[in-house]
Amino acid sequence: MDDLFSASTRERSFQNAPLAVRMRPNSLDEYVGQQKAVGKGSWLRAAIEHDVLSSVILYGPAGTGKTTLAHIIANHTKSEFVEVSAVTGTVKDLRRVIDEAKTRLNTYDRRTILFIDEIHRFSKSQQDALLHAVENRTVIMIGATTENPYFEVNSALLSRGRVVELEHLKDEDIATLIERALEAPHGLNGKFSADEDTVKTICTLAAGDARSALTTLELASEIAVTRPDTEGTPAPSAGERYPITVDDVKIANPRRGFTYDKNGDMHYDIISAFIKSMRGSDPDATVYWLARMIDAGEDPKFIARRIMIHASEDVGNADPQALLIAHAAFKSAEVIGYPECRINLAQAALYVCLAPKSNACEASIDAALADIHSSGLREVPSYLRDRHRPGSDDYGVYKYPHDYPEGWSISAICPRDWSAARSGSLLAAVGRMARRAKRTRPQRECTEVAADNFVPRCCSWHVRSPLGYHGNRLYFDSFGRLV
Repeated sequence: MDDLFSASTRERSFQNAPLAVRMRPNSLDEYVGQQKAVGKGSWLRAAIEHDVLSSVILYGPAGTGKTTLAHIIANHTKSEFVEVSAVTGTVKDLRRVIDEAKTRLNTYDRRTILFIDEIHRFSKSQQDALLHAVENRTVIMIGATTENPYFEVNSALLSRGRVVELEHLKDEDIATLIERALEAPHGLNGKFSADEDTVKTICTLAAGDARSALTTLELASEIAVTRPDTEGTPAPSAGERYPITVDDVKIANPRRGFTYDKNGDMHYDIISAFIKSMRGSDPDATVYWLARMIDAGEDPKFIARRIMIHASEDVGNADPQALLIAHAAFKSAEVIGYPECRINLAQAALYVCLAPKSNACEASIDAALADIHSSGLREVPSYLRDRHRPGSDDYGVYKYPHDYPEGWSISAICPRDWSAARSGSLLAAVGRMARRAKRTRPQRECTEVAADNFVPRCCSWHVRSPLGYHGNRLYFDSFGRLV
């Protein structure tokens, strides 16, 4: 039971807590952002307000309000709210909580809401220990995670709840939190001011992370208090405010707050954006996503490997030189390393980005593999077999391709049943177009300048972009033909 001493202790702890903790809202009306997840009319908001919540996993980046939502649920619910640490909690601890929840439900008809922060850190055995209790609603589980639950949480546990995804907060949401923190009695209590540029700088550095924004604001306020003494200027008089400047913010947070987890979703999302930007022949986007990876310290050899794959997958024989340049960039990254290899990577990425596009190589080998898997292996025709074995004189006449006007004879090379089977098929078309793409094409320009910078399978030696590139585009179909 609480007494005056415990209440006083909690009050002192709250006053000494970080600004991000002190500014944590207690209701959905105070909650900022995440309209899609908990806005009016959403399933989660209705469940919280009517206290009929079922098991749920809150998934989103750090600082998007997952723990805050859990505390709001704790304030609204008539159920017992129990929090378990995924870092320090054991299977024994979980079983004890479940047993207490069962007793509470059977004796007092009172439900238990079990909050598990960083649930992805739970081992398989810990997650398995929850299955029966969650399925029978002995406990209502609320899990919070920054990692994709579809990869990190047992599918059996996922099927017994619902995943709610939270997104990075918008700059206007962050700005609202900052203004609120400046004025709130349990925040900075009106002792500090921040102009529009300062607030904008905090929002930019936070990159959608509310916790980071409030932490930066708190540190900047401490710097603002000490700055007048160091500069020899008097502090603001009574009733005036300490101004928090852009310089204070940059000192408090010297590095941009872009998130990048080398093993998480952001890693795969950014490399995907990088590849798709090269495929779409957008040089500005290509360089931007490349810079994001370099700034985050991504392995340069990983980036170079992706450029090499793209050089064959999406450029192919429309520009064979692309693979050589991509390979050279890989060797440069391997030998030179950061920071200089950033230039090699940018050169290779832009070359591949602006090269003519053809996926004939990938399409042809995939079609051939599919044919093998569906039709089985075929014997090598006798006239194509090795001529050094006994009895090879009966193999038939080898038709030498150079003796033919076009340099090859498909009927002399393909197995007869395969040639007939693939007539009019994708494999036949791919084979023909792959050979066409390999030949030299006339360098004919398209007369129209593309309005959209993101056109699939196009070539742009000079691309219209925000950076000021202008010119025409050459367009190629899926097989590398100039159209």
